Amino acid sequence: MPATPRENLIRAARRQGFDWIPIDILLCDSQVKTFKETYGDIDYFDWFGVDFRWVTLTEHPGYQDVRQLFKRETLPADTEIDVIGVGHSKGSEAAYHMTRMHHPLQGCDSLEEISAFPLPQFNRQENQPLFDQVTSLHQKGLAAMCAMQMTIWEAAWYIRSMPDLLMDMMLEDEKATVLFDRITDYAIRRVRLYTEAGVDILSMGDDVGMQSGPMMSVELWEKWIKPKFKSVIDAAREINPEVLVFYHSCGDATAFIPGLIDCGVDILNPIQPECMDFNKIHEIYSDRLSFWGTLGTQQLLPFGTPGEVREVSLERIRTAGTKGGLILGPTHLVEPEVPFENLVAMKNAALELFPRI
Repeated sequence: MPATPRENLIRAARRQGFDWIPIDILLCDSQVKTFKETYGDIDYFDWFGVDFRWVTLTEHPGYQDVRQLFKRETLPADTEIDVIGVGHSKGSEAAYHMTRMHHPLQGCDSLEEISAFPLPQFNRQENQPLFDQVTSLHQKGLAAMCAMQMTIWEAAWYIRSMPDLLMDMMLEDEKATVLFDRITDYAIRRVRLYTEAGVDILSMGDDVGMQSGPMMSVELWEKWIKPKFKSVIDAAREINPEVLVFYHSCGDATAFIPGLIDCGVDILNPIQPECMDFNKIHEIYSDRLSFWGTLGTQQLLPFGTPGEVREVSLERIRTAGTKGGLILGPTHLVEPEVPFENLVAMKNAALELFPRI
């Protein structure tokens, strides 16, 4: 009996073989428009053969008034405030998802203000639709994956600002302790609800890499962030020991891989080829990690030819081998400059070696 998409994805992520190569892809608005003009009004996840769907819990901002948040900054008129209280303003429409961030606790010297900062609120009762959605996906044979990125480090620095938070960490200031503790508690409450709902993959992560290397020392990460992140994973696995943990970090995250494995990470994303060597990382860690992404959105996909995309895709698949451990896809959101033919080449390469029946 053929595997369901959910079964195929989970087996591949556990390196237990597969029937077809799982694919992941996320298109920006203009790429969605191009897709619909070419293929009609259908779900592009269906067309690419994506084995999972995203699910999201319902939560509400903890703040009532933006003035309650930004006591030290006057925001631009077009600023949007997200659910955790961080402001985002665009320089232009051409910036797409790139925004200038406004950090509500930047410049804050008050431990009391940090302790009282209003984090989002949610409850089980209003999230019955999440439980129903996961059940429905499973009935359709699809896996459910939740978005919990910005898990610890990013959520904290988005609120505090990176310079202020790094200074707090270096000085071992109690302000860092309080903020990380509160963010961790928030993440644990979210991960418990997602796991109780039955999600198959917890998509977590924090960007800890830059293009040229680690964003901070491994020692600093291990002291401040690793124990908090591990406690979030442990909370999920108390409910479901089999839930898969996906970790995202842009940039060069190579130095953090052993620590992420210690925390319980199963899948690493995206293995950015402009600064990480997939073949080397696969050689060292493929018995303990699976890899999600790997096709560069800085060089290969926007500037390569369909033939080049095909060859790199085939190389990734052959390197992973028949045990799996590869979910093939772009390393980030597919931006407008990527020729759609290159995305088709990625899909066709996966089907070339392992046709989907």
